[in-house]
Amino acid sequence: MSEREHIALIDRLRALPAETEWFEFKRNRFESQQLDEYLSALANSACLANQPRGYLVFGIDDATHAVVGTRFDPYSTKGVGNQGLLPWLAAGLRPNTGFEVHLVVHPDGRVVVFEIGPANGEPVSFHGTPYVRVGSSKMELRSHPEKARALWTRGSDWSAEVCATASLTDLDPDAVAKAREQFVVKHPGQAEVVADWDDQAFLNKARVLKQGAVTNTALLVLGRPESATLLSPAVAKISWILKDADNRELDYEHFGPPFLLAGDRLLRRIRNLIVRALPSGTLFPQEITQYDPWVIREALHNAIAHQDYRRHGRILVVEFPDRVLVTNVGDFLPGDIETVIRQDAPQALYRNPFLADAMVELNLIDTQGGGVKRMFETQRRRSFPMPDYDLGKPHEVAVSLTGRILDERYTRLLMERADLGLGQVMLLDRVQKGQSIGREEHRRLKAAGLVEGRYPNLIVAGPVAKATGDAGRHIRERGFDKQYYLDLTLALVREHGPVTRKDVDQLLVPKLPDRLTEQQKLRKVNNLLQELRRAGRIENRGRRAKPEWVLAGSDSGGGSP
Repeated sequence: MSEREHIALIDRLRALPAETEWFEFKRNRFESQQLDEYLSALANSACLANQPRGYLVFGIDDATHAVVGTRFDPYSTKGVGNQGLLPWLAAGLRPNTGFEVHLVVHPDGRVVVFEIGPANGEPVSFHGTPYVRVGSSKMELRSHPEKARALWTRGSDWSAEVCATASLTDLDPDAVAKAREQFVVKHPGQAEVVADWDDQAFLNKARVLKQGAVTNTALLVLGRPESATLLSPAVAKISWILKDADNRELDYEHFGPPFLLAGDRLLRRIRNLIVRALPSGTLFPQEITQYDPWVIREALHNAIAHQDYRRHGRILVVEFPDRVLVTNVGDFLPGDIETVIRQDAPQALYRNPFLADAMVELNLIDTQGGGVKRMFETQRRRSFPMPDYDLGKPHEVAVSLTGRILDERYTRLLMERADLGLGQVMLLDRVQKGQSIGREEHRRLKAAGLVEGRYPNLIVAGPVAKATGDAGRHIRERGFDKQYYLDLTLALVREHGPVTRKDVDQLLVPKLPDRLTEQQKLRKVNNLLQELRRAGRIENRGRRAKPEWVLAGSDSGGGSP
């Protein structure tokens, strides 16, 4: 653009009634960190607004849109670590959609324009954190998951790109044969005609090729092991790692393409022992394997479908003695797992749409909304803990599959209560794992007679504990009425006073509910002592730091405080 065209651009932006999400005015320079954050936000917002560029303009008053001029020189300014500002900005943006800097001599003053290309196919991040503009404010993109999901639907699909250097000879014959079998399972009505198709016709029909051309999807799902190099710089690797209870690595194996066969190879490595559970009212234990093979396959195939291969990460399958952890690189686009299960509908967004369609055709995943929900329902039928989805780390999804019984009462409950809905089971699963649930969720469980206790320290309800044959454990977890502990304390002081805090702890702590932590138990003892002190039943004749509790002068015992 010429100087005149840049001036015209500036004046067009100034003429707009207010700043929009894809351009920002600044009077003068500001911190380098904020500059890169703004470039990330403007690139993402320009994409969402279907704008060809985003703009950050210095030398304009953001309230009046008047040209005030600026002394900011981006070419002489330093970034962090005394590095030149512009190279530092370019290094921090991933992916870098390209930005240009223009020094414009406007008739009313000197103006600096940063012009950045819109995001394309994924959010633009600054040192791993993507930003977005909401109105005139810059915010982290993770605060607006609906905008993050929308960004993944704009632009190119890496999995659909044709690999110009690849041909059908780069595909594994065994994987192609297996693909034909799975295609017939998915489309039984086409069993006779599939046999008459040559490989190219079949793979076109299976949506693996693009008009006969080999795609990145074809290399991932059906490629020979050595074909992974054709995908570079993208990484196509699944790593199985065996660890002991102390997190020490014992064994490992790496799997490359073809990913169609990776599930079978992985299952041969994972140990799947027998767990025995004893249903109520029977002397014969029920034998259950630690893991359902279908659930492990589904977790792996979901990771393959949603992996962000351009981030150069691996899909990890870490096997511990009592759980399997499957991790893939990339944000969880549906937002949260509860929404996926509650809606029970096809997912609206896939990071790799072409890859996902091919995996559906080859019977590897189900895009009709049933895959993830079926994982939970399968675990529920097996009376095992639900899968745990950890979405807390940026750009990472981790699902943990527990391979042991965490609480015998819950296992027995699921065996005996087929009437419980999946939503109730998921909440009870969080209770057995000590995870928090909302107050409204607590009220629903309590109304159904499934839990008791004071929120948030919940336990299984008494009638359920009795039905599952674990009444003794229930009492240990629930504890006794407060008056019981007060009377015990008074009896100790009356018979052995003066007593120290250590004496009181030794008496009460073992009798407090098992569901409380050690710190919570000590706090409970302190509260009981203070209640007796305020009621005038006991007094401290020692120091505050080293109390010696005795009966108050006129107390002779008996009654309630």
